[in-house]
Formats: sequence, C-alpha cells, structure tokens
Amino acid sequence: MKNLDYGIIGNCKSAALVSRHGSLDWCCLPEFNASSIFAKLLDPEKGGSFEILVSPDYEICQKYIDRTNVLLTSFEDGNNVFEVIDFMPRYQIKEGKYYAPPDIIRYVRYVSGTPIFKVVYQPKLEYAEYETKTVAETNYIKSYTTEGVYDSLYLYTELDKNAVLNGDEIELTEDAYFLISYNQKVMPQSTGRAYFDMELTKVYWLRWSADTKKFPHYNQTILRSALTLKLLSFEKTGAVIAALTTSLPETLGEVRNWDYRFCWLRDASMVTRVMSRLGHLGQTLRYINFILDIIPDKDENIQIMYGINGERKLTERSLDHLSGYENSFPVRVGNAAYHQKQNDIYGVLMDVIYQEIQLIDLSLEESESMWTITRSIVRHVQENWQEADHGIWELRTQKKHFTFSKVLCWVAIDRGVKIARVVKREDYAIEWEKSREEIRADILANAWNSKVGAFTQAYGEEDLDAANLLLEPYGFIDALDPKYVSTVKATQKGLSKNGLLYRYKSNDDFGEPKSAFTICTFWFISALFKIGEEEEAKRLFDETLKYSNHLGLFSEDLDFQTKRLLGNFPQAYSHLALIETAVNISNGKRASD
Repeated sequence: MKNLDYGIIGNCKSAALVSRHGSLDWCCLPEFNASSIFAKLLDPEKGGSFEILVSPDYEICQKYIDRTNVLLTSFEDGNNVFEVIDFMPRYQIKEGKYYAPPDIIRYVRYVSGTPIFKVVYQPKLEYAEYETKTVAETNYIKSYTTEGVYDSLYLYTELDKNAVLNGDEIELTEDAYFLISYNQKVMPQSTGRAYFDMELTKVYWLRWSADTKKFPHYNQTILRSALTLKLLSFEKTGAVIAALTTSLPETLGEVRNWDYRFCWLRDASMVTRVMSRLGHLGQTLRYINFILDIIPDKDENIQIMYGINGERKLTERSLDHLSGYENSFPVRVGNAAYHQKQNDIYGVLMDVIYQEIQLIDLSLEESESMWTITRSIVRHVQENWQEADHGIWELRTQKKHFTFSKVLCWVAIDRGVKIARVVKREDYAIEWEKSREEIRADILANAWNSKVGAFTQAYGEEDLDAANLLLEPYGFIDALDPKYVSTVKATQKGLSKNGLLYRYKSNDDFGEPKSAFTICTFWFISALFKIGEEEEAKRLFDETLKYSNHLGLFSEDLDFQTKRLLGNFPQAYSHLALIETAVNISNGKRASD
C-alpha cells in the first residue's frame, strides 16, 4: 500500500480506514482507544481485514459522497458494475440525541450486469494478541477470542454466510449489505434497514456541511478537512484525538512510532479554535466541558494529554507480535509522554478559553468554573515559566528553555489579562500585566539570536524551530516586525527542503529527523503570506495540496523526496493548519491589512 491511500469513516465514537481498493484495514471498537478488530495496516499477515476481492479486469475508483463522510468505492468491469458504500451510522433521533452505535455498514449497491466478487472476512480481536475464532450462526457470523481477554464481534448480512466465510464467489443481482457490530443486535437487520441508516447518515453530514462557514477560495478543501476533524472528535466527552492510528512511522524502518489516539490539550485546543471559526460552536462547548471535567481541583497539575474519557494514566507498551507498518517496529499502545512537562499547553489552553468565552453564552456556573481555571493556570505559569520543559515536540530525554514554550507562557498570561477584563476583574488584570511584561522581556533578551537572525529553538542556541513561526499568530509579535520577517526567512533557509519543512534539524533522542512535518509546512506558507509574499505562499500551498492522498487527506509527515505520506493518519494537526492557511489565503488576511 503506497501513500496511505485510505479513506476515513466514523461517527464521533470510533472510526475506520478503508483502502482505495475497498479493504477495511484498521478499526477499533467500540471507541477510538479500544483494541483493534482489524489491523492489517500494522501487520498484513496477522492484523486482520475485511476485503472485497474482484478480478483484475475491474477498475476500482473511490470518492466521498459530496459533503459527507460516506465513502463510495466503485467496481466496474465493462457492464458489470457495483458499489460498496462504507459508513458508520450517525444521525439525530431527537433534539440533542444521536444514533451512533459501534457499527460499520458496508452497503453493496448493484448497478448493472452480473458483477462477481469474493469476501475476505478475517477480524482479529484484541490487537490479534489472541486467537480469534469466526463461525456462521443462524442470524449472524460471530467472532470471538478463545483465550486471554474475551472479546466478540458480530457480522450481519443477507448473503450466504458460509459463502462469505469461505471466500466463495458471490454473484450480485440486487443490493446487499454487511453490518459489523460490537454489540449483538436486538432488532432484525436487513438490506432495507441498512439503506435507511445510510440515507439518514448522509443527511446528517449534509446538514453539518451546510452549517460550515463558506469561503471564496479553497472551500471544498476546507470542508473536507473540517469533516475529517469532526471524525476525530469524541462526542461523549468532547475530547479530540490527535489521529486515528497508532505506530505509523515518521520514517520507514525507524522507531519514531507513537500512539496518537489520545487527547493532547494543545492539539485539541487548536482544533477547537479552528472549528469555532467555521461555525461549529457546539463542538467548542463540548470541549470546554471536557476541560472542566478533567481539571476539577485548583491545585491539580494539568497533564499534556488525557484519554478520551478523561483517563490520566496512559501506560505505554509494545505489541511485539505485530510486525509494524512496512516492518517499522515497535507497535506501541499507550503513550508515555503523558508524564512530560510541556509549558506551552497552558498558552494554547488559555487562548481557546479566551476565544470561546467571547463566543459562547456560558451559564453562570460555567463562567465561574472557567474563571477558576483561568486563575489556576495563571498562577501555575507565574510559578513555573522560568523552568525548562520537554517542549512542543515532546523530546523524551531532554529539557530545555524552549522559545515556543516561553512564548506560550506569555500567551497564557496575556489571555488571562484579557479574560480578567471580560469578567470585570481589573485588579487581576493589572497584577498579571506585570508578569506578562516580565516574560516578554526575558524572551526578547534570550531567544533572539542576532548571529542567526532569528528566534531560535531554545535560549542560547543557534538551532531553528518551525514552531517559532507561530509567534505572530499568537500575537507575540507583528508579522511585519523585522525580527519576525527575519525569523521566517531564516527558517526558510535552514529548515526548508524541496518545498517542505523540517520541524527542526537538531539531534533529538533518536538522531536527526528525516521527514517533513506537514503542519510546519502549512505554518510556513501562512507566515510567508503574512509577511507579504502572497504569490509564493499561494504557489507553495497549491503545490502542497497535491501531496494529499486521493481523497484530500494528510498524515503527520511527508517524505522530502517522494512526497509519500508518513506518520499517523489522518492527522488533526495537519488538517487544522491546512484550514487556517486556506482561510488566510482565501480571505487575503495579511497583518498589514
């Protein structure tokens, strides 16, 4: 499989990846962070999949049904044509209540001729750590583990169950369906019921898309990224995961393989800020409630990341029985980075709180809770901003005085001052302004390197960091300030390669990074646009958009030479930066305007 040619389907509880040839290769049920039921993505032999096989004579094409997260894969051999329409049901059943079960429906639509296909149905439960037995019963096909942790899965279809299990040829003469469910169904299932769920799910996504703000340019690109970000949100709690997958490598054959199925406060806050700008304030409110739930005590330390249900302990382990994506080992579940100290999270969190407190009509109780969190964060930053941390890129064995972390501490205090004025607490605003100016003076004195002509990665160093391109968007410096312009130019010279950007080039725990970080490329394009190089920015943006997969989706990283997608997929970071860049260019939003 080249270039992560997958489409994502989901229902804001879990999601799945379907290859451009119609193979279901990755899914965890019943929720994002559950163990996998299909993991061919991480081991072609052991992982398990649900494939639709046709003869080589068939031409296979794939696309999303317009303005939805319903994926259509068409199979055509002359006059013999059928379609597989993949989705996870999601639709409103009453005000504020949605039907979104842990189900995948594969609706097989007969189009013409006498199409023939085979099915390979091989679920491997619990990350394939134990044997999975699959048997045909009267009403369904049941899969279950025979040892270790017990788990089970049900497949419903009106096609011959033994033919499905045996991989026999199936001649399609009318519409059919497959329904994969974590739960045994109470109501009878049928092709008609699957069609009903499909149509209602399409209506849900069409309405959601209609509620998304429109733009003069790049509107379809923005909408596809917004739909993808929506799929990475967990409706139940308001959490937003960083990506759907675990252990897709930043560089093939290396060990930079991490589990991204958790809620990083930094990533989620950035996503929430973008989604609110697109008009989806409901998601913003759910995320605010998630924050209120995970930070209940005034003296409780804030972690950089949490489980989607607010879990604090995210123990990391390796699945040594899986070979990894293209033999990139290890395969990890859990993420030890939850222990890390990253001072920048306070700034991104305070930024989203300030943005949303202006947009959302919070109740008195919610407002008081947010004010308590604001005061707690400001106090924590005042006491800790001078300490070294692991930084935005989560260096596992190194702590430094990272410039970006210091700037985001400034952001935390700055937004605290503004929130204090919103809630009419001028006394706090005046007091906090002193801390804000102290941090700013420290950054200007220690982060600027006149020899390099840029704000560098850490105090007293010469290495560059693409994260410093965000100094202007967060309001620390004006886009046309000579120091910012110089930083953008130095970053272009030092970190750009073949039109893409390293996040940094300094050695970390695993040596020097070898792939481009997608979000950094979009940050750089936005920075170019804002310092006045609009034509070059637009040219680079249009070129970078070509590096998505066939459905417009991006992963975390790109190979500098081949432009192949690498890293976890689809990546929230990449898509939120894509949206921000597209919106800036579409609106002609420059700092000088």
